[in-house]
Amino acid sequence: MIGLRILQRRRAVDLALARQFLDVPVANVSDCMARMTAAGPRLRPMHRGARMAGPALTIKTRPGDNLMIHKALQLAVPGDIIVVDGGGDLTNALIGEIMTGDAMRQKLGGIVINGAIRDADWIAERDFPVFAAGVTHRGPYKDGPGEINVPIAIDGMVIEPGDLVIGDGDGLLCVPFDQVETLLAAARAKQEVEARMVADIEAGTLDRAWVDATLTRLNCFIER
Repeated sequence: MIGLRILQRRRAVDLALARQFLDVPVANVSDCMARMTAAGPRLRPMHRGARMAGPALTIKTRPGDNLMIHKALQLAVPGDIIVVDGGGDLTNALIGEIMTGDAMRQKLGGIVINGAIRDADWIAERDFPVFAAGVTHRGPYKDGPGEINVPIAIDGMVIEPGDLVIGDGDGLLCVPFDQVETLLAAARAKQEVEARMVADIEAGTLDRAWVDATLTRLNCFIER
């Protein structure tokens, strides 16, 4: 039944491969994806600041209802990122201390809520990754409907079950399953370039010739 179904996840990014992204800034991966993909600026880290990387276990739920999130906690395996499309609604919190503590006990990789959380102070004191759009004290309903392991979209970013989901202080990003290895190599190469730029800045030798070259190409008027 569409709207009330639990599907099998047919594939998932390898956890060891996913964890290699813990050493790569999300911004670098985003740049390597042509800056075209993002989960929107509303989804912010609610935890103490640890980076997140792991395969997505996706949930689509009616705003304000967490029945299927409870079921997902029964299905998840260590390293999974529970990613919930709750419509971005902030009226009712979808998770709090109890469900987050359960996810921590199971050694999951994190929780993403396109909606609200509660028990924000408790979550903020811990390293377990939790990303959400907001906070409210009002609790959830548990009646459904909802779906597990279906494609979801958060502010235009499509997440398929098993895709790689990464997050840090800059926000959240989904890397499609079949692009993970390519983007890991590209992001690492970008890191090396940026490390050289930082070294040049410290040495006072950073080459900014591209700035004037770009202004010339754009026919920018510069008063002399």
